[in-house]
Amino acid sequence: MATNDRRDIVGTDLSDRERQVLEAVVRTYVDTAEPAGSRTVSKVFDLGVSAATIRNTMSDLEEKGYLFHPHTSAGRIPTDLAYRFFVDRLMEPSEPTPQDRQNLERELQGASTSAVERLVFHATRALSLISNELGVAVAPTLEEAVLDKLELVRVSSSKVLLVATIRGGVVRTVYVDLPVEIPSATLVTITVALNERLAGQTLTEIRRTLPERLRDSIDDERGAELLNVFVQSSAELFDLNSLASSRLHLGPASVLAAQPEFESGQQLKNLISLTEERDLLAEAVGTRTHGGSLRITIGGENDSSILSDFTLVTAEYRVGDLKGVIGVIGPTRMPYEKIVTIVDYTSSLVTRILAT
Repeated sequence: MATNDRRDIVGTDLSDRERQVLEAVVRTYVDTAEPAGSRTVSKVFDLGVSAATIRNTMSDLEEKGYLFHPHTSAGRIPTDLAYRFFVDRLMEPSEPTPQDRQNLERELQGASTSAVERLVFHATRALSLISNELGVAVAPTLEEAVLDKLELVRVSSSKVLLVATIRGGVVRTVYVDLPVEIPSATLVTITVALNERLAGQTLTEIRRTLPERLRDSIDDERGAELLNVFVQSSAELFDLNSLASSRLHLGPASVLAAQPEFESGQQLKNLISLTEERDLLAEAVGTRTHGGSLRITIGGENDSSILSDFTLVTAEYRVGDLKGVIGVIGPTRMPYEKIVTIVDYTSSLVTRILAT
């Protein structure tokens, strides 16, 4: 799984005892949401040393940047660096539980496999409810998508609906105003001409070469006027990424609001602000690179400042030749082993359903 550039060096400055104590603190804090004290660690984990030795080791870990010490508590809390060490060196993901698999599969059975966005919406919601984190997904980018076919559907005497089907099953629609009333027979002729000249091309190529492709494709005067609308508006009509109401899908934020991190007014405000920054969030999630594996970014590792207090765990799903992103956003205090397992299984499940 991809991490930040520090992966190879995180933890190399720790002794075996420091690693054991750090793992104990991380696991304790993830389970309890309370700062971990040396006595608690000593009782819960059989480290073979006294509470005093554990306390001294925790102090050393604080000096190295792996723990910090809240003023109101005798215990310590993991830093982003501690979670990075845990994820890279200690985490042991397992198979999802039968109950989690059943819940995910049941939720996705209610979605139409022919509608990619509906399926991804259901998957995002299921991720939220099962992981208790904020499910997030971004629809595939369509820049290099290949146009399968176009349809023109009359809505009124002055408007038609352009229905574009992308190879892989993605469908986008946009309304087109008619310059003049177009007979039904002419609409059919135009539809045939559009498909002959444009089907099989990428959307980027269509936008770049549309005038040349449609030149002299129809002799009918009124039909030619409509084709001219396509030529003049090609940048907007075939920028299908912008035609979606939103490429971003979010699960119910209420599952995060119930977590201890968001009990204070400021932290809850930060969560609400995150869900309202849909364009920035879509950009931050949709541009992540995965290299075919899961990706985890923790706190300050995230490129976007709106995610600086959160962990983002994502994987890719595929729709034919297209790729989207799905995962969860949550506080850095996260049950990483469980979350990684669920996100990985969900992305594989979505890909498998879309391939059938």
